[in-house]
This record gives sequence, C-alpha cells and structure tokens, in this order.
Amino acid sequence: MTAPTAIRRLDATALDFARHLDHLLSWESVSDEAVNGRVLDIIKAVREQGDAAVVEFTQRFDGVQASAMADLILPRARLEQALERITPAQREALETAATRVRSYHEKQKQGSWSYTEADGTVLGQQVTPLDRAGLYVPGGKASYPSSVLMNAIPAKVAGVPEVVMVVPTPRGEINELVLAAACIAGVDRVFTIGGAQAVAALAYGTESVPRVDKIVGPGNIYVATAKRHVFGQVGIDMIAGPSEILVVCDGGTDPDWIAMDLFSQAEHDEDAQAILVSPDQAFLDNVAQSIDKLLPTMERAEIIRTSLANRGALIKVADMAQAIDVANRIAPEHLELSVDAPSEWLPHIRHAGAIFMGRHTSEALGDYCAGPNHVLPTSGTARFSSPLGVYDFQKRSSVIFCSEQGASELGRTASVLARGESLSAHARSAEYRIKEA
Repeated sequence: MTAPTAIRRLDATALDFARHLDHLLSWESVSDEAVNGRVLDIIKAVREQGDAAVVEFTQRFDGVQASAMADLILPRARLEQALERITPAQREALETAATRVRSYHEKQKQGSWSYTEADGTVLGQQVTPLDRAGLYVPGGKASYPSSVLMNAIPAKVAGVPEVVMVVPTPRGEINELVLAAACIAGVDRVFTIGGAQAVAALAYGTESVPRVDKIVGPGNIYVATAKRHVFGQVGIDMIAGPSEILVVCDGGTDPDWIAMDLFSQAEHDEDAQAILVSPDQAFLDNVAQSIDKLLPTMERAEIIRTSLANRGALIKVADMAQAIDVANRIAPEHLELSVDAPSEWLPHIRHAGAIFMGRHTSEALGDYCAGPNHVLPTSGTARFSSPLGVYDFQKRSSVIFCSEQGASELGRTASVLARGESLSAHARSAEYRIKEA
C-alpha cells in the first residue's frame, strides 16, 4: 500500500499558527556568492568584449558550435517557417491565445492628457512607449510559448517599436512552438543566446545585440541574478520566485479538481508552493485522499511530491472570513476563490497577483489563454506589485506650460518656498517672471 503523500496540515485557530505560516512562506531568493561572482564576471566580459564574449559563453555553456555572432541570429523567415511547421491545432491555440491576450491588454493602454487653468496655464502628462524591449525566453527542451505571448504582446500594444528576444538553444535544440509564438506576437529580432551573457548583452549592447530599455521574462538563477545586477542600467520586470497557488474553497468543489489545481503549480519545480485553505475539515481530508489517488498518474509525480512535502499545506480555518484574512497575509501569485458567490468575497481581497473566481475557473486558464497576463508578483510581493502589463512598457512625462499670468502667480509661491530652503537661484529664476502690479 502506498504511503500517504506528505503535506503539512495547519490550523489557523492555533496559537502558533502565525509562526508556522511564516516558516512555510519563507523563501530566500537569488543567489549564493558563487553564482553572484560568476555572473559579475560574465557581465564584465560582455561589457568589455561584446560579441566575442557572448559567442564564447554560448559555446561553453550551451554547447553550441558558433564561430561568430551571425550564427546566433534568427531571421524573420525562420520564425515564419516555425509557424508553418507546427500542427494546425497548435497554431490555432497560439492564435486564439494571442487574440485574447491582445484584446485584454488593449484595454490597459494609457493615453496622454492635459487640462488648462483659468489663466491659460496647461498641465498634463505625455505617455510614450519605450524605444526597445528585451524578452528573455527559456530554451532547449523547455517550451514556454505562452511566456512569449504574455511578454511580447503587451509591449507591442504599448507601441514599442522593437522587441528583441533572446532564447538559448542548448546543443542546438530549437523549440518550434516558441519561435512560432514569437512570429505571432510580432517579435522583431531573435538571438539564440541565453544565461547571464544574454542579459548583459541586452542591458549594455554589443556590436550585434542592440541595447534595450527594459528586460522582461523568466529565467534560471543566473538570469535572475544578472537581471538584479543590470537593474538601473535598464528596467526589469521583477526578480521572480517560485510559482505559487493559494486555493480558498468552502468545501463545495470536487476534491479531485482542487487536488489537480494544486498539482498545476507544484509540477513547475520542487520549490513551487501549493496551499489550500478551507473551513471544512472533511473537505480537506477528501482533497488529501484525492492527492494520494491522482499523484501516481502524473508525469511529474516526483517533482509534485517534493513540492507538496517541502512547501505545500492544507490549512483549516474557522470560517470564510478567516480564510480571506489568511489569503491577504499570504498575498499569493495565484488565488482561486473556489466558492459560491465569489464576487461577494472579492472586495475583501487586498493582495493577490491574479484572482480566479468560482469553481470552474482553474488557474491553468490564466496561464495560457484567458487574456490577463500570467507574469505575476511572487513571494508576497503582491502586497506592492502588479501583473505585467502595457503600463510596464510605457513611461510618463509631466507637461507644464505657464502663461505669462500663471508664471507670475506661481513665481511668488515658488520664491517663498525656495528662499525657505536657502536656494536663492531657484527663487530668483522664479522671481524674474513675476509681473509687478
């Protein structure tokens, strides 16, 4: 007889619950000293040697036989070829997902605005897109075409003229789905490079790789560490931790559904986190039984098993109000409200990357084709961060035009404040524009 799957049981009414929950949620993000040192060396080499360093690192780390940077560039025709090579069903799925993602993000696009005061002074904001965005996509056997859509489409909706994609091809392995997604999403240039060297190339530019304004997209610990180091030179989306899901259920959903929802995040990697919160003890027991029943049928069973044992939990709460309190404390990347009338509880949710409403809305739909972005804040950062969106590829400039009368009136106020700060040049600059009565 197979032993029950190890997964933590917590009770939110227990006196030591907060301590146990904090321990469960604790996560040390990137990185150790050895990784940090290697990444800094790679960044330095790319800055000093440009293409030559990128080619050398690609040969060394990815096992790719390339003699020059030209060997690591994919033309647009190659993306179009990939679109023809995938199956009709795959192409239809990519195009459907792309249409939905584009439609959703078009509603996020912000426009410039202004208003005119009585004296003719005009104040406003000019919204413009970034000039160039860099998209990092994991490569090789890993296939993340959905990440291409979720990162490239918002940039294009924002009006970014050029999206540059980097994707490693270890041992020459090229994923046709990823290239097809890049074609559909409108990616402009593709380089088959990865790792910290690709991040450095995007951040500082080389003879062949153009310098970008912002780098987005997931990667391994070397990629995440490199993104941290180049931040400031360029913008970045976030330093993402492991994927996570929190399911709040009142006990009325099929326990097999909930078990599989937990699996959907646990299968990402051993550090992923899957948590269920419910006031119904019998339902928690039923889900535990479903986990034991369904786990042997999963292709990534050992990864799921390790994830659930290390970072998973079934949490008993007193009632739905306490369940919401726990959810807000966790501030999850993905939150499923698998309850009757989820809209009644929605106003009480303060912190979550994405909220999936009702029993039929699985988190997996959001990963691929619902429309909202699947690049979400992790590790509790939903307390102060938002999903990736069009606004991440736009910047805002303040616009100020003073009429003669407006400059005179504002100048008096500015003069008083500037002299109060002992900044006489500021004061005199404003005073020059004051009209004497």
